[in-house]
Amino acid sequence: MIYTITDETFDAETNSGLVLIDFWATWCGPCKIQGPILEKLSNELSGDELKICKLEVDENPLMAEQHGILSIPTLLFKKEGNVVKQVSGVHSKDQILKIVEEI
Repeated sequence: MIYTITDETFDAETNSGLVLIDFWATWCGPCKIQGPILEKLSNELSGDELKICKLEVDENPLMAEQHGILSIPTLLFKKEGNVVKQVSGVHSKDQILKIVEEI
């Protein structure tokens, strides 16, 4: 399952467990490629292993600004509320799984 979050729900939704936040926009071509990869990943991993959230940056600019998001898609990884990794650009399922293993 992929969760849609906003500036208002960001902290509450991402402060526990291992969370991947996809910063994206509707007009972004690479974001449209990343989306299905995350959808497939969400079907393979339980929410206990990795919670996947999407934050649309045009509608929610505050969190993007606070986390220094300069390009999209950017994947931000948080563990127990702390940012542990940030990567930009499209990432394959295997690349994301490798990051999760490292964390």
